Amino acid sequence: MKHFSYLDTGSRDRLFEVAPHDFGPESPRELLALALGATLYMPGTRTNLAADAHRLAAVGATSLVWCLEDAIEHSAVEQGEANVVAALQELWADESTRRSVPLLFIRIRDADQITRLTERIGDALPLLTGFSLPKADLTRSESMLTAVRDASVGLDRPMYAMPILESEEIAFIETRRPALQRLAELFSQYDEHVVCVRVGGTDLSGLFGLRRDRDTTIWDLAVVRDALADILNQFSRKGDRVVSGAVWEHIAAPRMFKPQLRATPFAEQDASKLRSQLIRDDVDGLMRETSLDKTNGMYGKTVIHPSHVSVVNSLLTVHGEEYQDALMIDAHRDRGGVLASAHGRMNEVGPHARWADQVLARSKVYGVLAEDTALVDLLSIGQRVATNAFGLPNPRPRVVS
Repeated sequence: MKHFSYLDTGSRDRLFEVAPHDFGPESPRELLALALGATLYMPGTRTNLAADAHRLAAVGATSLVWCLEDAIEHSAVEQGEANVVAALQELWADESTRRSVPLLFIRIRDADQITRLTERIGDALPLLTGFSLPKADLTRSESMLTAVRDASVGLDRPMYAMPILESEEIAFIETRRPALQRLAELFSQYDEHVVCVRVGGTDLSGLFGLRRDRDTTIWDLAVVRDALADILNQFSRKGDRVVSGAVWEHIAAPRMFKPQLRATPFAEQDASKLRSQLIRDDVDGLMRETSLDKTNGMYGKTVIHPSHVSVVNSLLTVHGEEYQDALMIDAHRDRGGVLASAHGRMNEVGPHARWADQVLARSKVYGVLAEDTALVDLLSIGQRVATNAFGLPNPRPRVVS
C-alpha cells in the first residue's frame, strides 16, 4: 500500500516532487512505525468490519484498530471477539484484495485475549499486523508483550505491539520517570515487536479531571503536556522509536472561539472555500494539534472519523525546502561543519543529523511536495474523497483513548 493511493497519476505527478513509496507489514519496523499515520479506531462490535476496511483503504486509511476494550461494553466482549475473527477470515478468503487492506490491529483487554484471538483467527493470522496494548504499565506490559511475541511463531515477520501509555504511574509526577525508564528497558527486550509507542490522551487527561475542547490542543493542558514531554524524552531521544500523537476526539459541532486555521496559505491559492470547509468540518483544531505533535517529535495520530485521515497524513508530508536541507546535511555527514541553506536557514551537520534522518525517512512514506501550495490541493482532494465515501461527520462521536 502507499499513502494517498486515491490520487490519479496526473495529480500525484503534479503534487509531489518525490512520490510516496510502497510499504506493508513486511517493511522494516522503523519505516512501518512512521507509515502508520492516522490510525482510525472503531469498535470491534461494528457490523461489516471487512467491508469497512476496503472502504477506508479507498479514502487513504493505512492503519485501523478494531477495539475490544474501552469502545465496547463489558458484556459485548464475546460478540466483539467473534466479530473481528470473522472479519479477518473474510478478508483473508479473498486473495485478490489481501494486499489492499490497511494495516490491521486489535486493541485487547489482557494477555489472555491475545492468546485466545491468535488461536481463533487461525490461517488468517498473517493479515493481522499486531495488537494495541492499552494501559501498558509495569504490571501488565510484560505478559502482553510475551503473548504478542508468541503470536509471531509461524509467521514470516514479527507480530507487532503498540503499547499505549495512559496509566496513573505515567500521569503522576512522582512515579512517571522511574516507570518510563523501566518500560523503556522492557520494550527494548521485545524491540522487534514494539512498532511504536502510543499515548492515551483521553485517559491521561481524565486522571486530572480534564478534557480539551475543539479549540484547545493536548499541548495546552499543562499536566498532560509535561507527561508527553517526558514520554518523548525517554523514547525518542535518539530517534530510535516513534511516539504517536494522542487521539483527536472532536467532530463537527458548534464552537465558542474563533477558528485556529490561518487564512494566509489558503488565500495564496484562492482556496478560501477549502478553509471554510475545514473549519465547518471542525478539523482546524486537528490540524493545529497535528502540527504541534510533529513540531514536538510525535508522528501519526489516533483518529475517530474517516474525514480526519487525509488531514493528518497530508500534514506529515515533507516540504521541498525541508527535503533539500536534509539531503544536504546527509551528504556532508562525514565532513561536519555548517552549510548555507538555499532557504535562509543555517544547517549544522552535527546537531541537525537526526532531524535530517527523520525527514528523509518521512519522505519515503509520505512523499515530498512539489511546492508548499500543493498541501492545499492535497487537503482539498482528501476531504472530497472522504466526504463522497462517508458523508459529513456524525455529531455524536465515540471517544477512545
